[in-house]
Amino acid sequence: MKALLDFVPLIIFFYLYKTVEPHDTQHPLLQLIGSAGGVDNNNILVATTGLMLSMLLVYGVMFVMQKYRLDKQQWIVLFMTVIFGGVTLMLSDDFYIRLKAVLLNLVFAGAFLLSPYFMKDRRPLIQRLFGPVFELSAKGWKKLNYAWAGMFAVMSFLHCFFAYLFLDGKYWGEFTAFGDMIVMFSFIIVQFIVLRKYFKSSAQ
Repeated sequence: MKALLDFVPLIIFFYLYKTVEPHDTQHPLLQLIGSAGGVDNNNILVATTGLMLSMLLVYGVMFVMQKYRLDKQQWIVLFMTVIFGGVTLMLSDDFYIRLKAVLLNLVFAGAFLLSPYFMKDRRPLIQRLFGPVFELSAKGWKKLNYAWAGMFAVMSFLHCFFAYLFLDGKYWGEFTAFGDMIVMFSFIIVQFIVLRKYFKSSAQ
């Protein structure tokens, strides 16, 4: 249920991004937040508004479902969405909402990379996540942790590529809504295939 809720804001974002006319300055969501809109990027402004509102609602539901708490990752995603989305809407400039995913993935890459040096027990972050699943040596956990840091760094580059470099951001919305999920799920599938012989017996 929680995993499905995570996708709701992205689905709403993509729907609005693809269905709203870029020159539509009279969209109800823009009027709701008192925005005059932009010149030719109102589909992104409306989609950003929908993303922020739906994320606040979804994370509010999660906050209640999770006994009045959110995970650190959820707080980071929510905070960056509100900050970069808010700046985007205030300035009517989609540069900032495009930048959000670039920086968010760099934050996650840095968290994995630096976790062995800042965790109290000096364990890599990936070991905390997959410790109940895999039986790896200290060297193995370190390598897997580096792999995850690298994956998020690659994801950051891909977001930058589709947002700013490739065809003037023509397919940025598609990659934001679906591309990074495909990359992550593919990475996880490969991880489980490569590490299948290291499954703990209780996880088999």
